[in-house]
Amino acid sequence: MGGAGRVPQPLPRDGITAVVPVFNSESSLKELVERLEPVLVACAPAHEIVLVDDGSSDGSWRAVRTLAQSNPAVRPIRLARNYGQHSALLVGVRAARYSTIVTLDDDLQDLPEDIPLLTAALTEGVDVVYGMGRYETRNLWRALATRITKRALRRLVRRRPFDDFSGFRAFRTQLREAFATHEGPFVVLDVLLTWGTESFDSVAVTRGRRREGRSTYRLTDLGRHSFNMVVGFNARPLQFFIFIGAGLVSVGSVVLSYTLIHHAFLGGPILGAAFLASAIAMSAGVQLVGIGILGEYAVRILSRLSGTPAYVIAEEPNAVEDCHHDGGAS
Repeated sequence: MGGAGRVPQPLPRDGITAVVPVFNSESSLKELVERLEPVLVACAPAHEIVLVDDGSSDGSWRAVRTLAQSNPAVRPIRLARNYGQHSALLVGVRAARYSTIVTLDDDLQDLPEDIPLLTAALTEGVDVVYGMGRYETRNLWRALATRITKRALRRLVRRRPFDDFSGFRAFRTQLREAFATHEGPFVVLDVLLTWGTESFDSVAVTRGRRREGRSTYRLTDLGRHSFNMVVGFNARPLQFFIFIGAGLVSVGSVVLSYTLIHHAFLGGPILGAAFLASAIAMSAGVQLVGIGILGEYAVRILSRLSGTPAYVIAEEPNAVEDCHHDGGAS
């Protein structure tokens, strides 16, 4: 699954990497690491906890640095600004050194104690496992955006032995080779995983309660994520225009044929309204088909030439030393 034009990374070692995107969660990080550590020790012979600070405005980065200084298994990464949850996840996924990756949120709603359920489900023939709990929301628009996002993602996975998606997931690190060359600001990790496998599964987990504060994932973020899911990784909207255009051309052709046949065989006058309607329908249809085809070309060009970075790392302390030791191998 190596990406074109890129030398594949060395095969990851046997172990588990927990990737946590961090954003304004200073108060929960210490407990998160304390609960993660014994779970990861029990799951794998070696482990690490990659905390990616996605441009937090509180003391999250200071808390991450403190945890890294006291715990060699913690690897701190800070992004130059807020790039979004999935870009932060991509940073952690590419930095992972072990054969299994687990991603979870920083607010303790994804329970670290449920990680063994996910890793146990990574059996032969299964490459990605989602932890499915009950996500409660009282916001109608948020629920609708979430539903649209998940439906769009389901359509990208042809083999579906599971019913849903979540941010609490475990997968094989080797899948990252399928999107090793992916760049650009529009990142959806779940879509990128579909580039490398169709073997997905899900398990039931317990959904924890948020300890304090409100979700930092705003409705506008969810709406933008939904839009990216719909138009950023597939050409179906463009194909819809082609389909509508072809339909208009067909309808216009039928009406025009009827008008001409009626005039030729029945001797009646050419029906001006019908003739005009058919001409307009055919003209509009041809334009829509042309727009759709041009759009298809644009999608292919952009997918190859997009050079906008998905993230910029501001600093990665101890990166050199990390190359020489396991930094938390158990």
